[in-house]
Amino acid sequence: MAGPILVGVDGSPAATAAVVWAADDAARKGVPLAAVHTIPSPAYASRPYPIPGLGEALLRAGDQILREAEQTARDRHPDLAVSTRRLEGAPARVLLREAENASELVVGSRGRGGFAGMLLGSVSGHLAGHTAVPVVVVRPGHMPGGVPDAGAEVVVGVDESEECEPALAYAFEQARLRECPVRAVYGWRLPPEIYTGWFVYDLQEMRQLRQTIATGRIAGWRARYPGVRAEVEVICDHPVRALVEASATAYVLVVGSHGRSGIGAMVLGSVSRGVLHHARCPVAVVCSRPGGRPPPQGREPPE
Repeated sequence: MAGPILVGVDGSPAATAAVVWAADDAARKGVPLAAVHTIPSPAYASRPYPIPGLGEALLRAGDQILREAEQTARDRHPDLAVSTRRLEGAPARVLLREAENASELVVGSRGRGGFAGMLLGSVSGHLAGHTAVPVVVVRPGHMPGGVPDAGAEVVVGVDESEECEPALAYAFEQARLRECPVRAVYGWRLPPEIYTGWFVYDLQEMRQLRQTIATGRIAGWRARYPGVRAEVEVICDHPVRALVEASATAYVLVVGSHGRSGIGAMVLGSVSRGVLHHARCPVAVVCSRPGGRPPPQGREPPE
């Protein structure tokens, strides 16, 4: 049986949206849901002047947050297996450790503390590059994950590299479970040389080449998922704009964590940050390297 879907909670609206998304996904996949709340460790929460009763207040608040998260999940799926854990430590380290036994990690886009004000910055990007499981970032007001709405789809970013294959696998499986189509988006920009006047490019030929590449990239997945309708869209625009525009009608936008060009090369840099900040739906970042990537020597996950 696959590992549980892990969701980080802190009582914020974004975290509640993450619980809803995670519970729906767990119910579709037939796996348990594990909700985790982190309380700063004494060293992490050290202050020059101790605050009487702060520790007990944090414990009580954490327990309440977990009860509310569990109730939210059970209200949507009464038969879903839900567990909760109150842990201590730096949020990024806790998530990395707990994700080792999970099949997916879901977090909110913004929070109140702990998982809070860093989920669109260091934590989301860092986890996507250092854990083998897909990391899904959810913002409040996302499209519910129940019965598919008319026109809803799974959008996935593609390029010519093989590193986008895990993202395609995740996208097609999501589409199968949701009974909705896949739209593979290849965002590309004109080479800067075109503006010098020294080189001549056939734009139609360039577009057709990328159409052929993208179509070939998803051909195998179409064969594996014959019941999933899939289409390719090649857009001559910055990858962030192309993906954000496509996210308007998506249940989830899926990108790979590493590639060679186009979307892939920058997914943990400018493209991932742009997509995570501006996408109109949850964003799933799928690691392209089996087992994930260990943190660089001498550096630890951000706190």
